[in-house]
Amino acid sequence: MVEFPQPTLIDVNGITLEVFEAGRPGRPIVLCHGFPELAYSWRHQVAPLVAAGYHVIAPNQRGYGHSSRPGPVEDYDLQHLCGDLVALLDHYGYADAIFVGHDWGAIVVWGLAMLHPTRVSALANLSVPFLERGPVEWVQVWEQALGGDFYIVHFNRQPGVADAVFDANVERLLGNLYRTRQWLAPPRAPKPGMALVNLALSDEPSGDPLMSPAELAVFVTAFRHSGFTGPINWYRNFTRNWSLLANVPQRVEQPVLMIHGQYDMVPANPRLTQFAPLAEVHTLPCGHWIQQEEPAQTNRLLLEWLGRRAN
Repeated sequence: MVEFPQPTLIDVNGITLEVFEAGRPGRPIVLCHGFPELAYSWRHQVAPLVAAGYHVIAPNQRGYGHSSRPGPVEDYDLQHLCGDLVALLDHYGYADAIFVGHDWGAIVVWGLAMLHPTRVSALANLSVPFLERGPVEWVQVWEQALGGDFYIVHFNRQPGVADAVFDANVERLLGNLYRTRQWLAPPRAPKPGMALVNLALSDEPSGDPLMSPAELAVFVTAFRHSGFTGPINWYRNFTRNWSLLANVPQRVEQPVLMIHGQYDMVPANPRLTQFAPLAEVHTLPCGHWIQQEEPAQTNRLLLEWLGRRAN
């Protein structure tokens, strides 16, 4: 089991964040996890980054772990999530930092670079590319294209349903989700209904376990404490986020590293450099959990890119 820093509870932006840090003093780099993840998702990156001279700051973001879990759905929109990260920089006395995001963490980091550009010196995102803001809000677009069973649509249209299923099946859900090499398993006919709810209840997960039992237990313990409503509320703000970004230039001027998984279900954005002209794009032979499936390759790409930023 990889050694990980001990947490500190820090009051920022009207809430409390559970933060894991190492390497102070050093150049600040903030690691932002996705769904359903934790700061612990970055356990393979912390030591190499500290060895390279970075002050690593990895929060359990609002709704996760022992961080605050506000009740109102709108308290999980981009304005609040980005505000937490800006306040975290203020707490440590940093004018700006490098930000690294995976999955929903990437969405937040893209938003942070647009909403608070002076606080982001560079950004590296894994899996989720820049999400273009079109004339129709995102949930409606996905509902028209993918139907009501698409998990993001389901989260928004049937509040509380997925939350209850996930809360009742924490270990099975996480054990089924955190797997790799699914692309080598024989395809199975899809079952009707919402895909992630089915996965939570499945007795036939595809692929190989991604974690040791001890590592998985870290996630299971955390989600048994926090539940899933706060994390799912991030998804319930896609429409609000679309509105929040209405008058924000859809452009990221900072240097960008984008890493995709070859077998990830999240599609790449072939137009990325139109929105992030300084983007450098790489693909690794893995699925969605990039920094956990291919930690050595992820660290190599990240450290090489950071080295070029320092020179």
